[in-house]
Amino acid sequence: MPQDKFTATWVSHSSISDFLNCPRAYNLKNVWKRPETNHKVQLTTPPLSLGSAVHEVIEALSILPTNTRFTQTLIPKFEIVWEKYTGKLGGFFNVETEYKYKTRGQEMLRKLELNPGPLKNLAVKINMDLPHFWLDEENNIILCGKIDWLEYLPASPAGGEEKDGVNIIDFKTSKNDEHEDSLQLPIYYLLAASCQKRKVLSASYWYLENSLKPTQQALPDKDAALIKILKIAKEIKLARTLNKLSCPHNGCKHCEPLERIYKGGAEFVGVNSFGQDCFVLPLLQTENREGKIL
Repeated sequence: MPQDKFTATWVSHSSISDFLNCPRAYNLKNVWKRPETNHKVQLTTPPLSLGSAVHEVIEALSILPTNTRFTQTLIPKFEIVWEKYTGKLGGFFNVETEYKYKTRGQEMLRKLELNPGPLKNLAVKINMDLPHFWLDEENNIILCGKIDWLEYLPASPAGGEEKDGVNIIDFKTSKNDEHEDSLQLPIYYLLAASCQKRKVLSASYWYLENSLKPTQQALPDKDAALIKILKIAKEIKLARTLNKLSCPHNGCKHCEPLERIYKGGAEFVGVNSFGQDCFVLPLLQTENREGKIL
């Protein structure tokens, strides 16, 4: 079958997680579009807004020269970015809750300023708006995703241990650690190995709220990761082809909030930078629960 990006099935860490959690949730988030606008939808929550704002500020650092990244405080930049998420746009229904989340974001960035660690080093930028590669050309499946940071590990000028590779860094704004069987690192490993020329030498999670430096992770086995992710991607493609994307529990915590959007029971608050229609659910606010930011 010839390659065709427009008819291909695109999979990512978030869409694979949606499918594994509930096929109906996957359908409502990744396939279905609102008839009124022909846009996909996003359920906006405070944890999601916090993570998006902090990540945007950090991502902007990677294109700056290393000697200017931290010459000015990051807080004014964060204030500007936060305007995209203030009030209901960010899922906030009162000023107290918004202040709590905004303050958390400021504190994370202040810690980062004082302890920039690898962010002071050269970074590698993948020359794609959305990094992707053909996971399976025959079955027309593409794996995609954005890696938070690729630290450049230069070769030693005096010889010795050879490097000239990259270190994957994934920033976490949640208070919860990434689960050990998460597919995020294997997917990022495959993307980094396929979308840029340098060897992936290491990978880390950086829990910004609780840690002053990244926590190194064991690199996944590339072949095993490829087999596992391709298997799930084929299941997704088959389920879409056969239109078998219902909830196995006839309603669960993953799909029920999205069903409220589907049935018109959520409040529309705007369109985000990805062109998604954003909604909030006043009765299902998650102010006391931490969400994972992917």
